[in-house]
Formats: sequence, C-alpha cells, structure tokens
Amino acid sequence: MKSRRLSLFLTFLKIGAFTFGGGYAMIALLEHELIEKKGWIGHDEFLDMAAIAESTPGPVAVNAATYVGFHVAGVSGAALATLAVCLPSFLIIFAISQFFDRFLALTTVGYAFRGIQVCVVYLIASAGWKMVRKLPHRPLDNVILAIVLLAMLACSMLAVSFSSIYFILLSGTAGLCVYGVRQLRRGGGKP
Repeated sequence: MKSRRLSLFLTFLKIGAFTFGGGYAMIALLEHELIEKKGWIGHDEFLDMAAIAESTPGPVAVNAATYVGFHVAGVSGAALATLAVCLPSFLIIFAISQFFDRFLALTTVGYAFRGIQVCVVYLIASAGWKMVRKLPHRPLDNVILAIVLLAMLACSMLAVSFSSIYFILLSGTAGLCVYGVRQLRRGGGKP
C-alpha cells in the first residue's frame, strides 16, 4: 500500500508539473496516466470522474486528483494526490512572485506564454475529441452532441456572456430529461 501511495503522489506530481492551461488541458494527460499507464480506473469511470470534476466547485485537476486518490488509496490517497497536483503550481507561482516585475519584462517569457497558449488549445481539443469518440453513438446521443456543439459555437461566435452556472444547470436539466425519456421508452414509465 505504501508503494501505491508513493506511485499516486509521483504520478500527480508529474501531472501538476507538466500540464499547462488548467484542468481541461490536463484531461488528456490524466487519461493517459490513469487509464492507459496505471490502470487505476476504466474509460467509463474516467468520463464520470471528468464530469464530476468539472461540475463541482474548485479546479478540475484538484477535484480529479482527490477523486482518483480516494479511489486508489482512500482518504490518505486523496490527500496525497491533491497535495501532489497542487505542489508544482504553488512552487512555481511562489518563485515567480519573488521577482514578478522583472520576470514579465523578459520578451522570451512573453513568447513562451504565447507558444504555451497554442499547446493548451491543442490539449483541450485533443481531450474533447478522445472523450467524444468513446461516447456511445446512439441516435439521441448524436443529436444531443450536435445541439451542444452548435450552442457552444454560437455562444463563442456571438460573444455571449453566459455564466457557467447556467451551463451546468441547463446541462443537468437536459440530462434528466434524456434519462426520463429513456426510462419511459424502456419500462412504460415505471422506475
């Protein structure tokens, strides 16, 4: 169990240290490390974890680390994974804060951040594409996915300022409606 906790700590330390762009950019690395490399969770559980981590308060990476840490090694695993994923960011920000003004004045830093932005867009798109490919492709699911993508595109192009809380509430309501329709189809309305 001790080696499992150490492996958990080192895995999330690496994820925290080598992922730029926040939790959404981290999803591709999380998937690779947790499913393919370590085998700690399956694809379906990963999708559930990603949905829970995105819809609960707090950063996606921290929520995912806590969830997986608890799944792998209980409460101590949750604490270790959460600490490990936060530690690199804390140390980097602490170091930068010591000489922040001089750091921002460096032109190479500005170019580095522009390059990182491109990588972040790719990581988020790649993670989204992988998740979409693993979803079941039933007709109703495809229609819902198309509606969501069109709504996201329209909101982006029209620069709609819409609180993420409303997105979560609308998505939850839509999910409950789809669940209700499926239950009605299966059992004639019986739970």
